[in-house]
Amino acid sequence: MSQKKWIRILVIMMILIIGSSFYYLPYYITKPGSAKDLDPMIEVEGGFEDEGKLMLTTVRMGKANIYTYLIASIKKYEHIYPVEEIRSSEETEDEYNVRQLHLMETSKLNAIEVAFQHAEKPYSYEYKGVYVLNVYPGMPADEVLEPGDRITAIDGNLFSSSQEFIDYISKKTVGETVGITFTRDGKEHEKQISLAEFSAGEGKVGLGIGLVDDKEIITTPKVTMDTEKIGGPSAGLMFSLQLYNELVERDITHGMEIAGTGTISANGTVGRIGGIEQKVIAADKAGVDVFFAPMDIIPERIQKSNPDLKPNYEEALKTAEEIGTEMKIVPVKTFEDALEYLDSL
Repeated sequence: MSQKKWIRILVIMMILIIGSSFYYLPYYITKPGSAKDLDPMIEVEGGFEDEGKLMLTTVRMGKANIYTYLIASIKKYEHIYPVEEIRSSEETEDEYNVRQLHLMETSKLNAIEVAFQHAEKPYSYEYKGVYVLNVYPGMPADEVLEPGDRITAIDGNLFSSSQEFIDYISKKTVGETVGITFTRDGKEHEKQISLAEFSAGEGKVGLGIGLVDDKEIITTPKVTMDTEKIGGPSAGLMFSLQLYNELVERDITHGMEIAGTGTISANGTVGRIGGIEQKVIAADKAGVDVFFAPMDIIPERIQKSNPDLKPNYEEALKTAEEIGTEMKIVPVKTFEDALEYLDSL
């Protein structure tokens, strides 16, 4: 075979390889991410410095192509998930991303509230409007609103909660038009939208959006948080510890590098998260000394349908033993558990 033919074959093969890498399969791949120092992300005005580090841990996730799928199928700590296990069939990629970012914002609000409660510092909430999580195809809002928009008024009326917004809309009838005021990318818009009945046929009318409260927490001292577009609620516990450490004079890190994961509720309860083993690996690679893992209680009905499911702490401990890390895995159910452990060091 001539050299020209070999070159032509190689070029065609390269084109096929590159082209196939952009063809995505109906799966997501997750793998160990990184451990990020929270100092650059969180600033409390006039806050105290620490000698150690408090760190959040991440999981890398992306759509699968044929190559990443094959690699993940043979790598122990890379996992493959069908699309429907990550997002619902009616949820678009953009809507999923918006939902994850909103979960992060809620996590930050809860973390601030928990930290300020325990540091005995003042805070209050300011309602900003209705946050659009998703827009239902074929409903009136489909051509007007986008996930991430914030509705601030209806027919010129302001609301103090999303429930008031829902109550107002529910008194309308199919075909009625309402004027909505909303912001997108910092710009205010006003549009008219006709109401329609939901496909369930229960007589309910609406715009056709999934919504939640959008509120801001006002604190003294002022808090600034820059999370670099990281999504999801799993950094809540570590956020609250970092905030608290900047609010109080004593340094809870004791000069150590401390990472962890877990959602945080407004009452300080630490909740279960996904990808715990991958986060343990990320923390170990960063040379972390202590890793906090949620000691969640699995409901009986879920345990029956998933008999192999273990609490996050047990999963984290198993992974730590498998990789032979010297990092201490510490179980926590509440913010107070983590604080008590650190105070005992």
